Amino acid sequence: MTEQRNPNLWLPPSPDPYAPSADDFRAPPEPERSPDPDPSHDPGGDPKPWYKRAGGGVAALVLLIVKFAAKIKVVLLLLPKLKILTTSGSMLVSVAAYSLLWGWKFALGFVLLLFVHEMGHVIQLRREGIKASAPVFIPFLGAAVWAKSLGGNAIAEARVGLAGPILGSIGAAACIPIADATGNDFWRALAFTGFFLNLFNLLPVVPLDGGRAMAALSPWMWIVGFAALLAVTIAFPNPILLLIVLVGGLETWRRWRDRNSPEGRSYYKVPGYARVLVAATYIALIGLLAFGMSATHVPRDFGDT
Repeated sequence: MTEQRNPNLWLPPSPDPYAPSADDFRAPPEPERSPDPDPSHDPGGDPKPWYKRAGGGVAALVLLIVKFAAKIKVVLLLLPKLKILTTSGSMLVSVAAYSLLWGWKFALGFVLLLFVHEMGHVIQLRREGIKASAPVFIPFLGAAVWAKSLGGNAIAEARVGLAGPILGSIGAAACIPIADATGNDFWRALAFTGFFLNLFNLLPVVPLDGGRAMAALSPWMWIVGFAALLAVTIAFPNPILLLIVLVGGLETWRRWRDRNSPEGRSYYKVPGYARVLVAATYIALIGLLAFGMSATHVPRDFGDT
């Protein structure tokens, strides 16, 4: 029996089994995650041990330190060539620093007196056949000259050490005629400061010039000079004196320890006439500088210059 379909009756079409449904366009739901309180937890498994977690940070820190040290080394190698450390550049920096205390005029005069003092060392070093740098100025610490040595023996070192105060004293004394001609006590005060500067440098303790002179006299004087410097530092404590005490103590100990070595005996072997000449120069300088300070002392407020 054949079934007949009524043409007037509408029926929905049969669904296509291959047609996409709305569910096919929905994003798959994300899987539920439990909160991980430890950010260092390894998502692939067990948490990393503490030493492995710290290892990466330590390695990074070591790498940073190595890079920083390399940069510091490069800077230190380039320091002597920097313009700020040339004689003229460092002089300007020192003048600016001392101007904060005394005004620019007195600061300029003081730095020039330092320059004259240091040039005494430079001239004598070159007379000894030793290549020396031009003076480099360090604010509030004075100035310095670099050389590979101070001579082949103690008498050469004494000559180099005394040359600075000798020329420096002449430079300070040159201010006195200017003070007399102008009637300006500024020059007299500048002379006084120069005399004091050179007299302080004659303290018999290294690395001061007096300690260099003592190399040709008696090593015992280093102990006496260091004790005197220590007493002055205790009575009038300040950072500059403390630094000199520290450096002087280390250098005095090194020289005292090495004085009886074969090299030390050869270095400190000085003829008798040379000892007398160094001692006479040393004592005469102290006397002249003390007299110069007395003759040029003027009560003065350097802040008004």
